[in-house]
Formats: sequence, structure tokens, C-alpha cells
Amino acid sequence: MEGDMINLIRVYLSAVISLCYCYWIRKFVPSGTRRLLSVLPIICFYLFIPLNFSSVHLRGNIGFFFAWLANFKLLLFAFDKGPLSADPSISLGRFIAVACLPIKIQQKQPPSQPPSSKTAQNNPRLLPSNPIQPHQNGKNPPPDPSQESKSFHFETDPSSITPNTSCQSKQNSSPNYPSKGHHTPLLQYAIKGLLLAVLVKIYDYSDHIHPIVIMGMYCFHIYFMMEIILAILAALARTMLGMELEPQFKDPLLSTSLQDFWGRRWNLMVTSILRPTVYEPTLKAAGNVVGPQWAPLPAVLGTFVVSGLMHELILYYMGRLEPTLRMTCFFVLHGLCLTAEIALKKTLTARFRLPRFVSGPLTAGFVLATCFWLFLPEFIRCRIDVKAFEEYAALGALVKNLTSSVRGFF
Repeated sequence: MEGDMINLIRVYLSAVISLCYCYWIRKFVPSGTRRLLSVLPIICFYLFIPLNFSSVHLRGNIGFFFAWLANFKLLLFAFDKGPLSADPSISLGRFIAVACLPIKIQQKQPPSQPPSSKTAQNNPRLLPSNPIQPHQNGKNPPPDPSQESKSFHFETDPSSITPNTSCQSKQNSSPNYPSKGHHTPLLQYAIKGLLLAVLVKIYDYSDHIHPIVIMGMYCFHIYFMMEIILAILAALARTMLGMELEPQFKDPLLSTSLQDFWGRRWNLMVTSILRPTVYEPTLKAAGNVVGPQWAPLPAVLGTFVVSGLMHELILYYMGRLEPTLRMTCFFVLHGLCLTAEIALKKTLTARFRLPRFVSGPLTAGFVLATCFWLFLPEFIRCRIDVKAFEEYAALGALVKNLTSSVRGFF
């Protein structure tokens, strides 16, 4: 563990130096192929960083922060896109923080002005009653490809694509969505931290617990740990740099559909970075083949395929075993089901909608069942759970020794 701590300091020092280089070249190297070639050695370096650690927790988190998020941000940066290029006057400190931490700065948006009646009449999409109004001659106007993709709701992830009518109904009927700038109360994080500690303790009696129950505990373990780690890093960045940040989770247990779960509630830092790197280019390419109306469907599926491959990479860092692509199958399955859900919503529009007390349990049941089937068995195959428990035991012994030393000193 001491060796990992030393390696962690070395890694972040190297990351700071490499990001200073990236910050410097943006002023001298134009965006495009030349800048991509300039940052390519940094991207390759970040792919090997997680291999320097022995701790399964550090390998997983560092792989997530650098091999996935930081590299995708640098790929966008090479073409003058993404969070590293959003603000031309960004300071060096903020540039480094945004690049190597799983955070997203909240963009200040000017207050929207309601359209005038004349403007609404000229643009049928601005009328609130129906996103598509008939033309004066009684026929619908031909779709505008540039407006078609905008007429779908996409906050931070391709899976959140819905028609305007669905978007409006969700916004009006879902008071549980936190608004921008909303931060989960500290008490909720304390409760989740306590529940995480209870789960770790219950694992001592895993020989007497049914395997299905254990796998359910693993699901909550992963959720609680991810949210707590990301919240701690976001709080540090917010305190040190004075940045208002987007939330990473929005009560995923309250999801009412796969679209709601993946697009608006679960791990929004990942979904926000997949949108410009995978979804939008695929949407543009698919629009030329299948048309703008159905282009979001292959774009969503392609995004889930990339997400699955990146999870395979993180799993390899943690377990150091040959990939089986079972993790990728989990995300491909969810991508297929989500595209079917989007197509169904586009077909039915607002004519049919399951009540929340039905759609909520169905969504949770599907996510848990597929996790038990495809996602969690890969963690067990790589013995990540066993290695994690060993690290918890080592950490507990370290804390106990430190406590005894402090008591003996006084």
C-alpha cells in the first residue's frame, strides 16, 4: 500500500507536467491532425498509468480517470472541442483539474425568453402544444436535418433522446430531477457511507448468505462507492478552484426507464463525455444513411458499444485477465433495448405511458437482472471482490495500528 501511495504521487506529478504541455501547445498548435499527433504520446502514456498500481481500487479509479475520461477529453481537445476547449481563457489550474478529475464545470446559460406569438407561428416547433404542427396547406413540412437532432432531448447522454412531447411531459411530471446547481445534502452521503460500511461488515458472513443476495449487495456497493468517491473529488475541486460543477448522479434508484437511467441519472460524467466523442459523430454519419429521424438509434447503440469496450479495459486493469467481452455484451444489450425503447416512444408519442409505480420496478428489475447475468460475474471471475475485501482488511488493520499508536502517545 505504501508503494501505491508513492506511485500515486508520481502519477499525478507526471499528469500535471503532461497537462501543462497540453495547455501550452493549444496556443501554438492549431486544432486538427497536428494537435492530435502532439497529444497522442500523452494519450498512450495515460493508457499505461493504471498498470503501475497493485491496489484493485487504485487501478480501477486511475484507469477510469486517465485511460478513459482524460483521454477522451484530450481527443476532443485535439479538435478544439469538449470541456478543455469550452473556455478559451481557462486558467492552467482549471485546465488540469478538468482534464484529470471526473468533473464537469457547470456552464452558465442566459435565461430563455419565451417566443412571441408571431415567432411561434412562423416556427411550428416553438408551439408548446405540439412539437410538429401541420403546415398551412394541411401537410407537415419536410423535416430539417439540422433541427431534427435538436428536437430530441439529450441532456448529457445519447440515451436521453426523446421527442419534445416526451421531454416536456417528463420535465413537468418528474419533480425528483435535481436542477442544475443542486448538490446532494451531506447527510445523504453520510448515510450512504454508513450503508457502505455495513455492507463491508456483512460480507464477513457471506458464507451464510444466498449468492443472489450477495450480488445484489455488490450492486449497491458499487453505486455507493462510485457516488461517494466522485462526490469527494468534486467537493475538493469546487473548494480549491471555486468551480460550480454538474452533479454526477441524480438518484438512479428512482429511474422510470432505461432512457431515464442512462441518460439523466447514472454516472453523468461518463455520459457527457461520450456524447461529443461517440454519439454526435455517429449521429452525423448515420443521418446520411438512414435519415435524420432514425439516425439517433444507431448513434445510441454505437455509444453503448464504445462504453462496453471501455469497461472491458477498466476490468482488465483491475483483474489482469484476458477479456471475454461479456461486459461489452451487457452494454450492447442495454443499447439494443434502449434503441427499441426510443423507437417505441417515437411511434406511440404521448398516447401510452406506464405509471411510475409500474415502470420504476420494471426498470430496476431489468438493470439488476442483467447485472447479475453479465456484469457482476466478470468481477467475480477476476476475483476483484476477493482482492477488494483483502484491501479493506489491510486498511482496517492500518487504521487500528494508527489508533493504537496515537493512544499510546497520549
